[in-house]
Amino acid sequence: MSGHSKWATTKHKKAVVDAKRGKLFAKLIKSIEVAARTGGGDPSGNPTLADAITGAKRQSVPADNIDRAIKRGSGELGDAAAYEEIMYEAYAQGGVAVLVECLTDNRNRAAAEVRTAITRNGGTPADPGSVSYLFARKGIVLVAKTGKLTEDDVLMAVLDAGAEDVNDLGEAFEVVCGATDTHAVRLACTDAGFEIESADIAWLPSLSVPLEDDVAVKVLRLVDAHEDLDDVHNVWANLDVSDEALQQVG
Repeated sequence: MSGHSKWATTKHKKAVVDAKRGKLFAKLIKSIEVAARTGGGDPSGNPTLADAITGAKRQSVPADNIDRAIKRGSGELGDAAAYEEIMYEAYAQGGVAVLVECLTDNRNRAAAEVRTAITRNGGTPADPGSVSYLFARKGIVLVAKTGKLTEDDVLMAVLDAGAEDVNDLGEAFEVVCGATDTHAVRLACTDAGFEIESADIAWLPSLSVPLEDDVAVKVLRLVDAHEDLDDVHNVWANLDVSDEALQQVG
């Protein structure tokens, strides 16, 4: 596995826990609404919306909820919130770099809540740009391991669509690509008959920081504190964490 994929692996495992705790539902709906507002309500002409819908369906979000979110975002219901994207940066224990990605209709509330979550969990707020340079915006498509599917099979199917790397995560294959190639890679996987687990835009770290389990648990709790906030859409960090530490938090 390439070093930059370790936090994406952790995010994939955390998503299983988070889904059981009911933490993803509202965030998935918000993603659909924002995608529909920015690119229109037709998923066939809006790849971001198509991927958001796919992700929601994977987590068993009811079709009626998805449909209402699309209509709110596209203006059909006339009650769409004016969300804006804001990125906050911080350092956690062990020198771990953290990006907090928000979708909010209240910038002041989001800033106050994020700062509180950082400081109360042993982190330090960072100036814009002091952390983000350690990350690159990429597309991540997870392909389920089915039958005799191999890493080489996946690589051959997605290479011409813009894929940069394919990693074996144990339970799935991770395809890394440029952010703008995410939809093309997902379509290439679908055309090849692969089962897609998710297709997302991610901030992947260029360098991972290995941590002892006790420190890793503290950092993961800082991440969880942010993911519990309604305005926080995603959290990215450059820590290398063991399954044991992840299980302690989960």
